[in-house]
Amino acid sequence: MVKGSCLCGSVAFSLTGKMRDIIACHCTQCRKQSGHFWAATSVAERDLNLESKKGLTWFRASDKINRGFCENCGSTLFYKPDAEARIVVSAGCLENGSGLNISRHAFIADKGDYYEIADDLPTHDQFTGIENE
Repeated sequence: MVKGSCLCGSVAFSLTGKMRDIIACHCTQCRKQSGHFWAATSVAERDLNLESKKGLTWFRASDKINRGFCENCGSTLFYKPDAEARIVVSAGCLENGSGLNISRHAFIADKGDYYEIADDLPTHDQFTGIENE
């Protein structure tokens, strides 16, 4: 089990079950919501246990996606595609000890012009899925 929370603690959660390694998403939506590229894992939706959700707010980001954040501190927390039984979770909100690593970069064609991707991880022009690998 891995625990996580927003900056102010209004939203706290634990993740059970297998987590996907982290994907760094460079799409415009993720950059605008998080302030930079967004690093996230995913779990089966049933494996997200909300322990405190008093600050949790959902934003309808497109006709297929909801994004969850804390209305008190603004922390970006979740990304939930309508058609998936999985939920994407911000890696930055997880407590240390998750054992996860960044496995690849997605939407690199959309990345900001102010930084370079300097590692040797695989890169993709689009998203390669939120499936658990």
